[in-house]
Amino acid sequence: METGNLILNNISGYIRLDQKDKAFFISLLKPIKLKRRQMLLEEGEICRFSSFVTHGCLRGFSVDENGFEHVLNFAPQNWWIADMYSLITQKPGVLNIEALEDTEILTLSKVSQEKLYLEVPVFERFFRIITENSLVSYQQRLLDNLSLTAEERYVNFCRRYPTLVNGLPSKQIASYIGVTPEFFSKLRHNMLKKIS
Repeated sequence: METGNLILNNISGYIRLDQKDKAFFISLLKPIKLKRRQMLLEEGEICRFSSFVTHGCLRGFSVDENGFEHVLNFAPQNWWIADMYSLITQKPGVLNIEALEDTEILTLSKVSQEKLYLEVPVFERFFRIITENSLVSYQQRLLDNLSLTAEERYVNFCRRYPTLVNGLPSKQIASYIGVTPEFFSKLRHNMLKKIS
């Protein structure tokens, strides 16, 4: 599927656009290709755009004072990603965003997003909905980390990212659910034994 159609299909689930509005929106997007392990955004930078993944996968993560990585989210094909705190406040961010494989994205700058709101006001509804969904998701994730077992958190990961379950390195999934790679290996092995 052509990248323009992919992003328009994503948006059409939330708002209706005529051909003129679609063309204007597409004209504001900037395509970027990232190599595996290339950084899109680093902690301390100001996030000036939202990114839509057309091919590949990105991960958002932070690094604690001991050098341990904590994966906050993944963005496979057809997902949006940004450092929401930095994008909204225009202050230095805390999130690193990295390509897990060769990845292609379309970026929409904050400046272009504001233009879009003026020219096609219905886009305010679209971005409000995805921002609200993101907020709900982060809150649920925080509550899950406080109250669920590692096995339950893994089951939730599988539900949220079904296309990534078999494609991601175990280390990345372990970091997302908040366990060591060794613990995750045992956990997955025990879960598979229960099924068989």
